[in-house]
Amino acid sequence: MLSILNGFDEKNLTLDVGRAAELCGSSRASTYRYLQALTRSGLLTPASGGNYIIGSRVIELEMLKRENDPLARVARHLIRFHSEDLELNVMLCNYYGDKVLCTDFAWTDHSIPEIYKRGRSMPIFKGAMAKVILANLSISQLKSIYAHNSERISENGLGDTIDAFMRNMSGIRSAGYCITHAEVFPGLVGVAAPVNDTEGRVLGSVVLVVSTQQFEEICETFLIDKIKEIAADIERSLQRKTMTVIAARPRRNPAYRD
Repeated sequence: MLSILNGFDEKNLTLDVGRAAELCGSSRASTYRYLQALTRSGLLTPASGGNYIIGSRVIELEMLKRENDPLARVARHLIRFHSEDLELNVMLCNYYGDKVLCTDFAWTDHSIPEIYKRGRSMPIFKGAMAKVILANLSISQLKSIYAHNSERISENGLGDTIDAFMRNMSGIRSAGYCITHAEVFPGLVGVAAPVNDTEGRVLGSVVLVVSTQQFEEICETFLIDKIKEIAADIERSLQRKTMTVIAARPRRNPAYRD
């Protein structure tokens, strides 16, 4: 039933019974009952033409997540402090399943358009913010990801074989950072570092978003050191919290999408 919610994204803001039936693999009669249950829970709202849109309960859940998620609470003030100090844009990302999401951002350099939004999903194989998360997944997770996404991995230059893919991931993991140029948006460079929990499992990433011109003018080593410092500050603050933060787990046999 909940797979129906996977039908919503920035290009698909409504769905009907037929589309919902495709998503959950059920008959139209069963799907209609699922839609009614989701509507009663507030996750969906009926719209004109027999369509459904995202319900108001989602707004409430987003507020609860934003206000009570340990990573978001800890990082909220830290990314703004560092953004103002550096006069550079800083973004916090996390992941679930097959998506990397913008969780929060501090956008102090308005010479770069404010193109990111909280909750915006991004491709798992493109961009520093995603690659640095990917590289810090477990060996077994990476092997599973490659087994079901070898073509997509090759298309994005991450390796034509599993050995090449694993070497590339190991290189990023060992370096402790990732830099990409114009992979998500033209003219922008991402400099990212992972954020791990107390057991060393990756929770998400933090990334400096700079223009190509800025990257050429600022010392690369300086940017690398700063993004590692921001990630370390977040991790230290997490360690001081009594609540345990559990790293997300990719879906079994996930097929990742751009």
